[in-house]
Amino acid sequence: MATWILTANASTARLYSNLGPNKGLQLVREFDHPESREKALNLVSDRPGHNQGHGNGHGSYVPATDPKSNEADRFAQELARELEQGRATNSYDRVILLASTPFIGILNSRLTERVRTLVTERIEKDYTRATEKELASYLEPYIFL
Repeated sequence: MATWILTANASTARLYSNLGPNKGLQLVREFDHPESREKALNLVSDRPGHNQGHGNGHGSYVPATDPKSNEADRFAQELARELEQGRATNSYDRVILLASTPFIGILNSRLTERVRTLVTERIEKDYTRATEKELASYLEPYIFL
């Protein structure tokens, strides 16, 4: 059976598969979420509303949630759906997550309970720019590639 390795940050991810000892890494899919790289100002459709306060002070309305956080959450949901689909089709029996901080927490919160039980390692480090050779070297303590 296969091990899936997901490297991710809030705007890009790569999903690899390993089919056993000495089989190396095979790229399954790449994900790109450019919205997470946008400036927060570009993610909102309008300027903040104006809020007339009491006294001489002027106030402005601040959205309840940060647009960049919303985009990171949407991307985490997309990745979680991919992992759930792979689980449902028995494409893997183990997952290793390597994701940037704090994205790994967002991603973990979006995983289904069934997928969470298959995650054997959670590593808080951004390896999205690593070559396959660098990634394989880093993964040596966790999996025999």
